[in-house]
Amino acid sequence: MIAVLDYGIGNLRSAEKALQKVGADAALIDDPALAATADGVVLPGVGSFGRCMEALRASGLDRVALDAVAAGKPFLGICVGMQMMYEGSDESPGVAGLGLLGGTVSLLPEGVKRPQMQWNALKSCQSDCLLLAGLGHDPWVYFVHSYAAPLGDEVVATCDYGGPVVAAIGRGRMWATQFHPEKSGPVGLRLLANFAAVCR
Repeated sequence: MIAVLDYGIGNLRSAEKALQKVGADAALIDDPALAATADGVVLPGVGSFGRCMEALRASGLDRVALDAVAAGKPFLGICVGMQMMYEGSDESPGVAGLGLLGGTVSLLPEGVKRPQMQWNALKSCQSDCLLLAGLGHDPWVYFVHSYAAPLGDEVVATCDYGGPVVAAIGRGRMWATQFHPEKSGPVGLRLLANFAAVCR
């Protein structure tokens, strides 16, 4: 079973439905005890970093996310869910992230339209990433964001938006995408199917 963490913000249902479409036993779960029993965990997020972090902590599901990663369970962050995995964001100074990854999320570079609200091609940085298997050469995916994670060793794909912008990260069985796989057509569904396969 894959727990889509339901902390009351964003289009959580679309992530759940997309996972179900690829055959995953996925469900929205707001009970931390039940979520802790899942085989895999998905952390979606839409809106502001600070509001999402406050809601996640108020729900008690922040602990589920941290424990899942510590236990080596498959974990997937989506959009702001990916940003929340870092130490913080310039969007919400003073609000701590989950700290699963080092660094601070920052505004997209000068000279580009914010938010990036468009389809864009992925440039793979790690050809052996399980999450990106079978997606093809420079696959197109859908982005909606104004802030981006820092470039680091965990980056498995970027996109070009005024320079390289982090599009996906991976470390062990922890992954995240800045783009929305549930809105990215067959490519996004293949990515979610890859995640579901690891959970099985």
